Amino acid sequence: MRCFIGIDLGSTTTKAVVIDEDRNILGRGITNSRSNYDTAAAIAKQEALVNTRFHLFRNALSRSGALNGALDDFLGHLERDFRLEQFLEQLADLEATCRRNAEGTRFGDNAAAVTTALTEVFKRLQAEAPDLFAPGAKRKSDFFRDIAGSRYLAIGEVVAKEMGIRYDMVLNVFDRSIIEVENRVYADAMGANLMRALDRTFKGMPETAGRATAIRAPIQGVLETPLEESYVIGTGYGRARLPFSKEHIRSEILCHGLGAHVMYPGTATVLDIGGQDTKAIQVDPHGIVESFQMNDRCAAGCGRYLGYIAAEMNMGLHELGPLAMKATKNVRINSTCTVFAGAELRDRLSLGEKREDIMLGLHRAIILRAMSILARSGGVRNEFTFTGGVAKNEAAVKSLKELVRENYGEVKLNIDPDSIYTGALGGATFAWRAIVEEGKTAEARV
Repeated sequence: MRCFIGIDLGSTTTKAVVIDEDRNILGRGITNSRSNYDTAAAIAKQEALVNTRFHLFRNALSRSGALNGALDDFLGHLERDFRLEQFLEQLADLEATCRRNAEGTRFGDNAAAVTTALTEVFKRLQAEAPDLFAPGAKRKSDFFRDIAGSRYLAIGEVVAKEMGIRYDMVLNVFDRSIIEVENRVYADAMGANLMRALDRTFKGMPETAGRATAIRAPIQGVLETPLEESYVIGTGYGRARLPFSKEHIRSEILCHGLGAHVMYPGTATVLDIGGQDTKAIQVDPHGIVESFQMNDRCAAGCGRYLGYIAAEMNMGLHELGPLAMKATKNVRINSTCTVFAGAELRDRLSLGEKREDIMLGLHRAIILRAMSILARSGGVRNEFTFTGGVAKNEAAVKSLKELVRENYGEVKLNIDPDSIYTGALGGATFAWRAIVEEGKTAEARV
């Protein structure tokens, strides 16, 4: 099967999208951008190809009729079990890496105790892992470093106290090891992990065990179908670090403009608020960029700013929007400067302002900054498409709708649940054009 891939290497996250010859989206993948951009690109692509396999599983199982109405439940169970197997694989790698690094660290008389502590920490991590991927389980992140890190730190502190050793020694081993593990690509393990996941799913859904042979056959057929990476296009903040030629690179502006057009063909204006920058783009009826404006080099009012606020508030980034939606009044925020954000936040709290009211003011300040960039690009035209990670923040969307209505009247606003993948979708579409319309041959590999 011929596939066309777009990779958007952002400052915070790296995204990948896979489309087929009919330009249908087959899979999406996302990972932390890390400091190693080459690895981030490879992992995001691998995640998108895994997601593609699950998309093809759905199609094949649906055609086979082997699940008799239980398809959604089965695939949901299978994906959770597969993610658990992935997690356990990385956890085993992390344990081996921690042990190796512990041997090379000078712990003196505590060396044996640290090794014993590591054994106990990972024993407890493995024991609780199934609960992290159980139906309805809530995780602040799906990234291995975030999940394993938060649990390692919590369990490690308890174990260190129980064993009477310093917690910082257990922490030191983790800090030295996690970067190695998160920068490894586990591309060859999908088949083995999936087979183990299938066995878990049959045990978890015993009503399907009697049809195991009929279910395995279509899945095996999908696994045996090669996914030919016909062409890859890279874009994003870190695109210069992507490990292939300039011919396979497109600007963020072009990819976001085209990606928004593919999602919503009536798009005329695009606003993208990412981790590091804000882009206002005007496109023609074919998705070709007519004009654009970006913020300056400062990351004020972007995702990084919200991340800093979340850290100051000791909250998860995903919690800021819901908190702001509880506001009863709008507190005016004078600056969206990341450097001064903490100081102004603390100042507002000391004056007795409620956290939720401050959060609403912060979100409105971010959108006001975006509105000025939109105005410089040519304003807001119908239809208006909002993309990027901040488009998933309900408080930001609320403020945007209000300000657009105040300044431009009623305009159709498009927000796709997968808007964070817009740039990668544009890249994948450029990759499709390169082969299908321009007759180029594949060269890039990540």
